[in-house]
Amino acid sequence: MSKFKPLIIVVAIASLSGVAYWRYQASGNANAEGAASAKSGNPALAGAGQNRPVSVSTILAQKRDYDIKITANGVVSALNTVDIRPQVTSTIAKVHIKEGQFVKAGDVLFSLDSRADEVNLAKAQAQLDKDLATLADNQRQLARSKDLFSKKFVAQSAVDTSQTLADTQQAVIASDKAAVNAARVALSYNRIVAPSAGRTGIISVFPGSLVQPNATAVPLVSITQMDPVTITFPLPQRNLPDALESLKRSDSYVIANLPDTTTRFKGKLQFVDNAVDAASGTIKVKAIFDNKELKLWPGAYANLELSVQTLKDVIVVPQDAVIIGARGKSVYIVDAEGKAVMKPVVVTNSFGTDAVVTGIEAGAKVVLDGKQNLRPGASVKERNGGDGKEGKDGKDGRGNKAAGKEASASSAASASAPATSAPMTSASAASAS
Repeated sequence: MSKFKPLIIVVAIASLSGVAYWRYQASGNANAEGAASAKSGNPALAGAGQNRPVSVSTILAQKRDYDIKITANGVVSALNTVDIRPQVTSTIAKVHIKEGQFVKAGDVLFSLDSRADEVNLAKAQAQLDKDLATLADNQRQLARSKDLFSKKFVAQSAVDTSQTLADTQQAVIASDKAAVNAARVALSYNRIVAPSAGRTGIISVFPGSLVQPNATAVPLVSITQMDPVTITFPLPQRNLPDALESLKRSDSYVIANLPDTTTRFKGKLQFVDNAVDAASGTIKVKAIFDNKELKLWPGAYANLELSVQTLKDVIVVPQDAVIIGARGKSVYIVDAEGKAVMKPVVVTNSFGTDAVVTGIEAGAKVVLDGKQNLRPGASVKERNGGDGKEGKDGKDGRGNKAAGKEASASSAASASAPATSAPMTSASAASAS
């Protein structure tokens, strides 16, 4: 047996060498067939995925009017706010309002203790009545003196004396009437009324509270006008000409919204300050808004968009569609053949999600999503209804079933697998032997 052992080893080595050579030849033939299939354009064997269309979403470039806007942050303020303070020293007799109540101009707010002023008015009125009686007597004396003078019973000096007394008494009557009016004014201070319409704030006094005419004291109540309201906001100095032009234009507007809500309010620019703040380089402006629903509250912060100009018939595309490169800005559009074409554009204005561009025509299909995978001339498959969109029946834009193609490729790969796996089995058997 030992004589045949070297012979068995030589035969085993020769068998393994033959199997390895056969596998090498089979692999070379398969590679040659694959290269030939690639040249002949067979997608099943050449890898059709390398030339598949790029899936993108497109949007049509619109030709419309575009509003140029300026954004700013402002504070809601009332057109009219009044702090109610007493004008005489007295005590509160009655409070006629409640906190948060809406009042009209002339509504009674507070009543003060008016007894002292009523007495002063009565006293002044009594003095007036007394002096009126004295005047009547002086006038009768004057008439009698004139009658006696006409009959030569008295001298001219007696008539002059009576005339002086009557004129003096008339001056006293005028003084008494002024005193009565002053007493009435003082009495009116005890009845505090609303000077304007608005909403009342916190009431700081109660019946019996002593009040004094002190400008530094806490007001009895404040009344704030709630409709309409204004929003005050600063603008950079460079936007001053735009703000002044917006004041003249009838179609300009201001949009405001509160930070925590989505409700938008439309108003009109009303005022531009007469000086620029040298410290900040800004100028204060005001816009007026209707506030019938009372959603804009004085003191609240608001975001604003000021329309300063309207561009007519311009091309508008989404800002996300614009590609910024080393040579400038451009967009991808889809031509009639379903190919991607890069078009250089110039962005003249932009605000929010829109951009005004030049360089493309209205109605062009602008690529919005998927542009990062595109190259000029690449085939495009539109997800939003293009030629390459798959329908409900599973067919692509050319009527071929995608599932059928994938099945054909899988069948071809499965058919070629056994040819390469058989030598592996033989080699394993040889190794085992």
